Amino acid sequence: MSVDIRLSRADRVYHPGETVSGVVVVNSKGKMSHNGISVVLYGQVNLQLSAKSVGVFEAFYNSLKPITIVDYKIDIQKSGKLPDGPTDLPFEFVLQPLANEELYDTYHGVFVSIEYTVTVEIVRGMLARNIQKSTEFIVEVTTPIPPTLHAVEFTVTPEDLSNVRPNAVTKIPRFVIKGSLRSAYCDISKPFVGELVVVESDAPIRSIELQLVRVETCGCADGFAKEPTEIQNIQICDGDVCRGLTIPIYMIFPRLFTCPTVAARTFKIQFEINLVVMFQDGHLLSQNFPIHLVRQKEYM
Repeated sequence: MSVDIRLSRADRVYHPGETVSGVVVVNSKGKMSHNGISVVLYGQVNLQLSAKSVGVFEAFYNSLKPITIVDYKIDIQKSGKLPDGPTDLPFEFVLQPLANEELYDTYHGVFVSIEYTVTVEIVRGMLARNIQKSTEFIVEVTTPIPPTLHAVEFTVTPEDLSNVRPNAVTKIPRFVIKGSLRSAYCDISKPFVGELVVVESDAPIRSIELQLVRVETCGCADGFAKEPTEIQNIQICDGDVCRGLTIPIYMIFPRLFTCPTVAARTFKIQFEINLVVMFQDGHLLSQNFPIHLVRQKEYM
């Protein structure tokens, strides 16, 4: 016997308040008795600490339990027999959170993950194992966007680097890089854009890269652990670029590995952009730009 879950939408994307519907397809070889078939709609936030934070925050290490935000169950067939061949059993749920909870975007992170699943369970007799099948679906939640968005202008020189000691500034090749980002508030469904210009540089440049970083924070009243990890790194320049040339910045936010910025009671999901310039002599500079991801309303 085989069991499959087919959702009504091929892309498996749903929004708060919409109906998650589909069919459970049971293909049985011969008639099969069962003690009931049920479907569960479940969503939770999983939290964990990095290995280096466990010792520091051992007091609340065991308190980082998953947060259940959706948990609904319906029985789609009572005890009986399934006929030979395929059987379609329809189901539907209204996507809404439990009391005192809220829905978040589906997100697959390192220390924080938010997942939503539909699970079917066929209860067998005492001498047979129950049969389960799960499939994940994607939730997208609209977030507010400021009425006015402002471009972020920046200028990077050796004196502006925060990770360099003052007495070591003179050892860094002289350079001036100017540019702008469209906004610090970014719609997750649209590309991250901007531009930069290498005004001057004494040392030849090897490459210029754009690094997307997630900053995940987990904890409780006893303390919080904050961990940045890289999501993706794209090269926007290769070789010693022409001085004074306007270079476009363009990056697509990867699906599932990014989500609108979240600041909940026990966890946070934030994002940053690092502009990384590598010189041929081995020097490397990195300029950090915190960004706030949002999602515009594009459905209904």
